[in-house]
Amino acid sequence: MSEGRAFWTVAPGMGEIRAEILPEPGVGQVRVRMLASGISRGTEALVFAGRVPVDQYETMRAPLMGGAFPFPVKYGYAAVGMTEAGGRVFVLHPHQDVFVAPEGMCVAVPDAVPTRRAVLAANMETALNIVWDAAPLAGERMLVVGAGVVGLLVASLLARLPGASVTVVDVDAGRAALAARFGCGFAAPEAVGGEFELVVHASGQAEGLRTALRCAAFEGRIVEASWFGDAEVALKLGGAFHARRLRIVSSQVGSVAGVMRGRRTHAQRLGAALSLLADDAYDSLLEADTAFAALPARMPGLLASGLCHVVDYPDGFGRV
Repeated sequence: MSEGRAFWTVAPGMGEIRAEILPEPGVGQVRVRMLASGISRGTEALVFAGRVPVDQYETMRAPLMGGAFPFPVKYGYAAVGMTEAGGRVFVLHPHQDVFVAPEGMCVAVPDAVPTRRAVLAANMETALNIVWDAAPLAGERMLVVGAGVVGLLVASLLARLPGASVTVVDVDAGRAALAARFGCGFAAPEAVGGEFELVVHASGQAEGLRTALRCAAFEGRIVEASWFGDAEVALKLGGAFHARRLRIVSSQVGSVAGVMRGRRTHAQRLGAALSLLADDAYDSLLEADTAFAALPARMPGLLASGLCHVVDYPDGFGRV
């Protein structure tokens, strides 16, 4: 038996580190020592605040989470660690220094992707699924509303299409440089103009979805990538919404997008996301590290704003 320490949310806005006894790895299991984990602000903020709707408890369970909603719960899904055999892996596991996981859920991190950047794999997997749901076309005018991590990852993938014109919208003008890093234009919500055939909404704010509706072209597609938790969203769906024959479709990473379902497993989708991270530009989405031991004190502030915050763990088997 060995011991691990994990970050648990125990009440709204309150977390603590708890020790737990780990079983010896059984058949098909491996012990992983964490090197780094990423904080996925959108979902983790809702979990930390206790805002997961009761009817979504089962749907929003992370694959290897502990406890149950609302509290106490051990939640997270952006873990990069080292197995005892010496391989770096990405696992959909909460913030924990040592853990035992099914071998089939440990996806090898490519040599071209450094450890810190690999924590973006879950977000990139979400972005890839959104792009599959969006079914973009070469040469389309595309708009991404919300320049958080997922929004910028989606924009970066859309910008790779031949002839694509991608604009990112955000209330933070400081995100313009990040959009440009991925070959995209930038506009403030009040300044964005034009008609876009494809709009992806990833701001998590009702006003962002209203911007998406306003900017969609005739028969435009709007992919709703935000999760609002228990919040209700008021929209005006009269007039232009019907006259322009707009379509709103939701994208959620729990299921492989329909166009690829049966063609890619969850593990294959995650492996593809990791491969897409072999680009130094994605380091711009990472913030400075926070020590694992400091999470209980720092988590409220870390969830308030920013990009992907990296949690650092001591005493790994090794680092790359």
